[in-house]
Amino acid sequence: MQAISLSHDTGSTEQPLIERTLGQFFDEMVTRFPDQPALVSCHENIRWNYQELQTESNRLASALLELGLQVGDRLAIWSNNNSQWLLTQIATAKIGVILVNINPAYRVSELEYALNKVGCKALISMCEFKGSDYLGMISELAPELNQCPPAQLNSSKLPQLKIAIHLGEHQVAGMLRFSDVMALGRADDQRITSIEQALHQNDAINIQFTSGTTGFPKGATLTHRNILNNGFFVGEAMHLSAADRLCIPVPLYHCFGMVLGNLACLTHGACIVYPNASFDPLLVLEAVQNEKCTGLHGVPTMFIAELDHPRFAEFDLTSLRTGIMAGSPCPIEIMKRVIKDMHISEITIAYGMTETSPVSCQSNTQTSLEKRVSTVGQVQPHLQIKIVDPNSGETVSRGETGELCTLGYSVMKGYWGDVEKTAEAIDTEGWMHTGDLATMDSEGYVNIVGRIKDMVIRGGENVYPREIEEFLYRHPKIQDVQVIGVPDQKYGEELCALIIIRPGEQLAEQEIRDFCKGQIAHYKVPRYLRFVSEFPMTITGKVQKFKMREMMRELLNLEENKTA
Repeated sequence: MQAISLSHDTGSTEQPLIERTLGQFFDEMVTRFPDQPALVSCHENIRWNYQELQTESNRLASALLELGLQVGDRLAIWSNNNSQWLLTQIATAKIGVILVNINPAYRVSELEYALNKVGCKALISMCEFKGSDYLGMISELAPELNQCPPAQLNSSKLPQLKIAIHLGEHQVAGMLRFSDVMALGRADDQRITSIEQALHQNDAINIQFTSGTTGFPKGATLTHRNILNNGFFVGEAMHLSAADRLCIPVPLYHCFGMVLGNLACLTHGACIVYPNASFDPLLVLEAVQNEKCTGLHGVPTMFIAELDHPRFAEFDLTSLRTGIMAGSPCPIEIMKRVIKDMHISEITIAYGMTETSPVSCQSNTQTSLEKRVSTVGQVQPHLQIKIVDPNSGETVSRGETGELCTLGYSVMKGYWGDVEKTAEAIDTEGWMHTGDLATMDSEGYVNIVGRIKDMVIRGGENVYPREIEEFLYRHPKIQDVQVIGVPDQKYGEELCALIIIRPGEQLAEQEIRDFCKGQIAHYKVPRYLRFVSEFPMTITGKVQKFKMREMMRELLNLEENKTA
């Protein structure tokens, strides 16, 4: 009985882990569901069944071999969502080439860092998007492209990059067109089969850069076993089957799109639906209606944008059943609206991080509404989680707050080329330390309280911004809110709430203070209230609280308390 009172839980092992490579498992699904729809890319007007998706991905795998790529080489993709992204994901896995996901928000110096950090031999890039000239940025880094034959780059700034491929149809000096690359390949190339048979499920297959708030991004290195199993068990929690059609507006460069989206579908014979190259709430609503999607993914800000779209009521969303809300804390009131107004009665909440492939905890389709709106679910199969005191490392009692740690198949191999940072994140027993503060209840449901770095210590009191945000979400005039700590000479830190007001509403500071009075402890009432139109965010919709803190410290002319 002693152990059950501690914040430690182990997932089910009833269903065995998949001990095959991504390519092998995909080929098995094609055998089972050759004629089932596999991909609908609305903005490209592409529809492929599983057999066609296999044919196209084999052609690309063959072409990459023709270009001289070998097992273990790194190929980067710098693009928004499209069919070429999915083909590249499958093709690289089949021939043991490590896919490196590059954030489309990256600019010249970040691209240079990422490509050199992991030694990319090839790069696939989109041409332009919303005023960003991707080919121009590549040429700025590698002006030698103008003088070299395609696939023979020798660059002083990018010494390991040899092959540059773009997704456009026009000719670009020194670069190959993706369509020309595809023409090099053969769907029946026997080399693919022989390479696949020699690969191992524990081989690295993917590198994703974590968007740290300080220092350079770190390359989390993931294996076939990591991401294939995570995609499978995420899909199991959603009860995915070949009858499902999942709308994926979240970016593919991130685990949410690539694993919880693509791989959850491909491991269940379900259909992938891309509504657009990047998120557009109207196009999501259109795709769900037109394609009769049964599932929809998104971060909370995406669901908010869909629900609050002026034309929301025009669309028939009754085909929806399930999906995932993840990426940042899910406001309770938003969750209730998603279930009621979008008909996603079996929506699940998922929690994780890139370094754990990504999901560690998830609710399922049977989880009660109360648990779905107040927790991130329970531990995933074949994983262990525990909540520890950040100072002592001891597992805390259930109900107490501490740092969430994960152990099991999903933990990354490490940060590429960074033994020291890997050792800081993964302890000697193999536990990944997430940096997230959490609690676990008597049934094993986990609630994320916040980041260790986000926790506010006001006059000796530990204050968790998430708790205050959830309270303020109840105000009928508040659309979105973020609470941060800012420096204070007297208390060390004070609370500041940044608030987005609902369209057409007006809201005064005093109304908010009156709303808080007598409802939450006085020290939890934000001292500073600021009305804003948007929050600083990553491309995946994660709010960047560190940027808010910098912004408000400057705006309020606050200095750090040197004695704190």
